[in-house]
Amino acid sequence: MGAKAKKVLKKNLKKASAQLTLSRRKNESSADFLPFEGGLGRELVEKEEPKKDTATVLYIGHIPHGFYEEQMEGFFKQFGKIKRLRLARNRKTGKSKHYGFLEFENPEVAKVVAEEMNNYLLFEHTLQIHPVPPERVHPKLWRGVSRRFIPLNWKEISRKQHNKERTAEEHQKMVRGILKRDEKRRKRIKDAGIDYECPELVGLQPTAKKIKFDEEED
Repeated sequence: MGAKAKKVLKKNLKKASAQLTLSRRKNESSADFLPFEGGLGRELVEKEEPKKDTATVLYIGHIPHGFYEEQMEGFFKQFGKIKRLRLARNRKTGKSKHYGFLEFENPEVAKVVAEEMNNYLLFEHTLQIHPVPPERVHPKLWRGVSRRFIPLNWKEISRKQHNKERTAEEHQKMVRGILKRDEKRRKRIKDAGIDYECPELVGLQPTAKKIKFDEEED
């Protein structure tokens, strides 16, 4: 082997040794990397521990008619202790809007109910039950939950509205409205080609039975 070949071989050996040393140092400093095909490294991703289920509030949808607060509490308390319950109702009529919210004291119980009772067939309605994360629970969700809804007596309200005292001007306005609606009805019957003579309206008094007069000043 000539002197020139020896120099080249010696130079290559030094270069290989330097690369090996550099590679060792890199592996020592980057212990969080694992090699894979291609000679590069992949950063180790620490596995995050699965988040524990902390949701205790459940959304319940497709609630059938007749399945109200009392029935819901009696049905769901078999799984665990219920903290609060709310059924969405119409403010005027008090009728159910067919959805509500239920809160358990134990999040594990809420998880079991959400998993087992979702899509449960109840009175021809398929219940939709989903957990609500704590950060998505509206702060006003449970406002007034302890107060039971008392429906309005619309018959009594209508009776008072009908029998209230009216001024002469208000009475005349009411009579004009009745006559105007009767005239429109007669016109629709005539335009439809029906030969029918509508009976005359009776009971319309020129003045009101009860007229409210302003108190005369002395």
